[in-house]
Amino acid sequence: MTISRRRFLRTVGGSLACVALAATIPVQVLAKRSDEAFQSGSLEEAIKAKYGSLPIEDSSQIQIKAPEIAENGAFVPVTISTGIPGATSISIFAEANFSPLVASFDVLPRMHPDVSLRIRMAKTSDITVLVKAGDKLYRATREVKVTIGGCGG
Repeated sequence: MTISRRRFLRTVGGSLACVALAATIPVQVLAKRSDEAFQSGSLEEAIKAKYGSLPIEDSSQIQIKAPEIAENGAFVPVTISTGIPGATSISIFAEANFSPLVASFDVLPRMHPDVSLRIRMAKTSDITVLVKAGDKLYRATREVKVTIGGCGG
């Protein structure tokens, strides 16, 4: 039995479309889980929406590398690293932002998490980082002063 080129291309194209559609479904499901946290208007609401009522403990094992003074709040470089064993999630919050949850990353427990990104900050505020390990949250905070056009903040 021979198959025509047209039928072959139609079958392969349909199969690829199904695979592409199936690959997007888990991403959409995972994205909906954090929608409420990203839309929260306060730091406390965002933490509760993201992590529920897990206990929070301050930790010196979370390092936040960010400038003391950021001249442009639209591009604030931040690097987060942690040595907390079994870390599965890192979330970054800018308390004074309209939406405090800036970014959230899921990591494998056997990884040594190290995250670098540029965030937007509305004005001078604390950057709070929460690391989830097991059924516990660990917190570190650092203040970043934001100047607008170099005139205070």
